[in-house]
Amino acid sequence: MSSQASRSLLELSALYGTSGEKPQSPSVEALRRLRKNRTAVAGLFIIVLFLLMALFAPYLAPHNPLEQSLYAKLKPPVWQPGGSWAHVLGTDDFGRDLLSRLIYGARISMVVGVVSVSIALFFGTLAGSVAGFYGGLLDNAIMRFMDLLLAFPSILLAIVIVAFLGPSLQNAMIAIGVVSIPRYARLVRGSVLEEYAKDYVQAARALGASDGRLIFLHILPNCLAPLIVQTTLGFASAILEAAALSFLGLGAQPPTPEWGAMLANGRALILRAWWAVTFPGLMILFSVLGFNLMGDGLRDALDPRLRE
Repeated sequence: MSSQASRSLLELSALYGTSGEKPQSPSVEALRRLRKNRTAVAGLFIIVLFLLMALFAPYLAPHNPLEQSLYAKLKPPVWQPGGSWAHVLGTDDFGRDLLSRLIYGARISMVVGVVSVSIALFFGTLAGSVAGFYGGLLDNAIMRFMDLLLAFPSILLAIVIVAFLGPSLQNAMIAIGVVSIPRYARLVRGSVLEEYAKDYVQAARALGASDGRLIFLHILPNCLAPLIVQTTLGFASAILEAAALSFLGLGAQPPTPEWGAMLANGRALILRAWWAVTFPGLMILFSVLGFNLMGDGLRDALDPRLRE
């Protein structure tokens, strides 16, 4: 057998496998790699845990998160002297159960992530796809505006927007979504430029496909992999920025059980009641960590260049 024939057989064997089976689809292959990624599985476990906590908050919380009690003021956790099983993680300076407020805080943080990322994803994808598809003066105008937004630190720009709209959780979500738009716009623009040069787009255009059909039915579906990764990482950024705004008094307002607001309320008690700041900080830490781990795992699984 010639060397060229042997090489062809090796290529066919690598493509179809030694048993002659057809190769798996890219989505199945990505899911297989995702399952083998331990950090991604750990991140997914953390995310699912927080999602369940947010969905079943009324059933998991032992107390009303807004209920105050002067008799239970600054109770320590159950494992410390003076603690009780009635308040497992202790209480704050108003006698509110800390565990209940942390559980309801997960619901608020998940809502902040969904709303903020949805705003950034919609407008960022729209701006990036239009800029990458049409190019020229429109591309320059859109991307220079995105560069202008990126010139400001995201948290500083969010503070300016909230200060203009007024301190509230709703305005904080809008601000976080607006400052995140350039990240999605630049990502989508680069992906659209890459896909636009491929033959299938030119073939669809030759068959009479409209611009909208080309963008939304042909090009954007092939840009989903980096968007999924950026969306997952965007949840982590949204939770962190929302906590920062609430800590500064520009996000959730008292007595809303939001983790950043709980940190701000407990910072004056750190020497007397360490649990009032430690547990909200840990919730922020683990929620952000979960989305970051999941985002890194998705990047490794969806990138075709990272083959085993």
